[in-house]
Amino acid sequence: MQYVAPRWLPGGNLQTIWPALYARRAEAPLPAYRRERWDTPDGDFVDVDFLDAAVAGPRPLLVLFHGLEGSSRSHYAEVFGAYAHARGWDYAVPHFRGCSGELNLAPRAYHSGDFEEVGWILARLRAQRDPAQPLLAAGVSLGGNALMRWAEEAGSEAAKVASAVAAISAPLDLAAGGAAIGRGFNRLVYTRMFLSTMKPKALAKLAQHPGLFDREKLLAARDLYAFDDVFTAPLHGFRGTDDYWSRGSAKPHLHQIRIPALVVNAVNDPFVPAASLPRQGEVGSHVTLWQPAHGGHVGFPLGAPPGHVRAMPERVVAWLNEHR
Repeated sequence: MQYVAPRWLPGGNLQTIWPALYARRAEAPLPAYRRERWDTPDGDFVDVDFLDAAVAGPRPLLVLFHGLEGSSRSHYAEVFGAYAHARGWDYAVPHFRGCSGELNLAPRAYHSGDFEEVGWILARLRAQRDPAQPLLAAGVSLGGNALMRWAEEAGSEAAKVASAVAAISAPLDLAAGGAAIGRGFNRLVYTRMFLSTMKPKALAKLAQHPGLFDREKLLAARDLYAFDDVFTAPLHGFRGTDDYWSRGSAKPHLHQIRIPALVVNAVNDPFVPAASLPRQGEVGSHVTLWQPAHGGHVGFPLGAPPGHVRAMPERVVAWLNEHR
């Protein structure tokens, strides 16, 4: 698979920011999603948005797990959906808790290593479908790391659920990614953007469950390390940020994957340092690494201004299709 960024969009930051804000997405308007609300075993809910294929008969289901603070309306989710719909596939975007537009109920949210939630969602989707219909799953950024953690934990059992999986721009080494996003330009722009939505959600969760965490410490958090230390880690059973980032990272366990898996990372991704990317000798025979020099974080733009963001989804879906 080849990718070369357009000359008018140089550098990882431009290749990250411009595609998310200005690049063209689908060639035609996306059909309306159909939403299902599922009750979870712990008394909460998750919302899953579907695009149902217009064709009859057995057809693949493409499942997309979104990134940090993403949703079915994220630019990458809409492009994957349009591409799947054009191929006559079904498409589903499960929302991590709190990302569907409504505060969830339980005293938990979501995190980068949330393989239990991913596994529960995939198993339910698999059970709803004819065994002749392949299930293919992709995850973007946080969702990609969580999906790889599920494939690692499931081992050979993963093949009973999914035919193949793919991770795009996933921070497979959470400590390296956390350090990168916590300094310089990244801290000023990306960290501030994420915290602007994550903090209000956390405060709403505190109002829902008084005493859940230290409000003043959360308000004082200026980076994801501090936020995860007061909120994400303790709410999900980790001792702190270091424990969460260590146990949640997919990179150390990629050799355990036993189904076809594609791992896509641009070398110039501002969130994921190139030195932290896995090498082929670290991942085992079931994992294919694609590490183009350019692309930014979930960007991979192509074409004349304003460009489009169809290049990466088309390549990923084509790869998944070859392995179903």
